[in-house]
Amino acid sequence: MDFVKKRRIALSSLFFLSGLCFASWATRIPEIQLKFSLSEAELGALLLGMPFGSLIALPLAGFMVHRFGSRIVLLLSGLCYGFFLVMIGLSDTLYTLAGVVVVFGMLGNIMNIALNTHAIEIEDLYQRNILGSFHGLWSLAGFTGAGIGGLTIYFGLPAFHHFLVVAAIVIAIVVFSQAYIIKERQSRGGSGMVLRRPDNLLLRVGLIGFFGMMCEGCMFDWSGVYFKKVVQIDPSYVAAGYVAFMAAMASGRFASDAIINRVGKVLTLKVSGILIGLGLSLAVIFPYVATSVIGFILVGFGTASVIPLSYSIAGRSKVFSPGVALSLVATISFFGFLLGPPLIGFIGELLNLRASFALIAVMGLCITLLMSIRREVFEGVE
Repeated sequence: MDFVKKRRIALSSLFFLSGLCFASWATRIPEIQLKFSLSEAELGALLLGMPFGSLIALPLAGFMVHRFGSRIVLLLSGLCYGFFLVMIGLSDTLYTLAGVVVVFGMLGNIMNIALNTHAIEIEDLYQRNILGSFHGLWSLAGFTGAGIGGLTIYFGLPAFHHFLVVAAIVIAIVVFSQAYIIKERQSRGGSGMVLRRPDNLLLRVGLIGFFGMMCEGCMFDWSGVYFKKVVQIDPSYVAAGYVAFMAAMASGRFASDAIINRVGKVLTLKVSGILIGLGLSLAVIFPYVATSVIGFILVGFGTASVIPLSYSIAGRSKVFSPGVALSLVATISFFGFLLGPPLIGFIGELLNLRASFALIAVMGLCITLLMSIRREVFEGVE
C-alpha cells in the first residue's frame, strides 16, 4: 500500500473519531438531564453551549491551521476532544458542565476545520473528489457511537465509564494515525487574516452551506416531531423519518465522490437542491408514512453533498489560505444550523409544522438557484 493511501486511511480514522465523540455525548444527554434535574428549558440552555463554542472557535481554527498547519492542530484537538468528553462525565456541578460543554464544542469545530483542510490536501494528491467519503465516515461514526452508547446504557455503565472507553479509542486512533498525518505542502497562498469579508466565491459557497445546514438542522431536530404530530405514526416508530434521512445522507456521501467525478460539482449541487425541495414537498403535500419516509430519504441524498462540496470549493480559494477559507465558509454555513431549528418552531407555532417544512423546502431550492445565477462566479471550480 502506498503512502498516500495510508494517509487517506489515517485521516478517515480521524473523521470517524470526531463523529464517535460527538455521538457519544449525544447518547448521554437524557442521563445528564436526569443527573442535574434539568427542566426542558434548562437543558435547552445547556445544549446551546455546544453551538456557541463551535461558533466562537471558527475564526480561531482558521488562524491556528494557517499559522501552525493542520497536522499539529488536528492531532492535538483530537486528543483534547476525547479528554473533554471524559470531563463531561466527571462534571459534578452545572456550572462546570456548562463550561466543559462550551470547550467541547470549540474543540469539535477546531478539529473539523483541521480535518477538512487536511482532506483537501489529500484530495489534491488523488486529483479527484474524495471528500464525500470522509464525511460519510463521520456519519457512519454517528451510528456506531449511538450503538456503543446504547450498549453501555443497557449494561448500566455510567456516562463517565462510557466516555473513558471512547477516550481509549481516541488515543489508539491518534497514535495509529500520527505517523501518516504529515505536514501539508506549502499553502497555496492567500491571506491568513480571518476577520475579513469573503470574496464573491466564498460568499456564494457560504450561502449554499447556510441553506444546506439549515435543512440538516431541521431534519436533526424536527424529523421525529414531524412524524409524531403531522404523520401521526405509531409512537414506537417516530424515529423512522430520522433514521431514513441519516441512512440516506451517510450512504449518499459515500456514493457522492463517484457522482461528482462523473458530472461535476456544479451539477451535483444543483441536483442536491432539487432533491431537498422535492423530498420535503412530498412529505408536506402527502403527510403519510410511506410518502414521508421516501421524502426524507430524498432529503438525505440531497444534503449529502452540500457541505463536503462547499468545503472542497472553499479550500481551493485563490484569495485565502485553505484553513481561513474553510473557516469563513463554515461560519456562514453554521448560522443556518443555528437559525433553522428555531425558525421551524416559530413558524410551527404561528402556522403549523407543514408550513415550516414547506419553507425549508424553499431553502433547499435556493441552493439550486444560487448555483444557477451568475454562474461565472464558479468558473474553474470543477
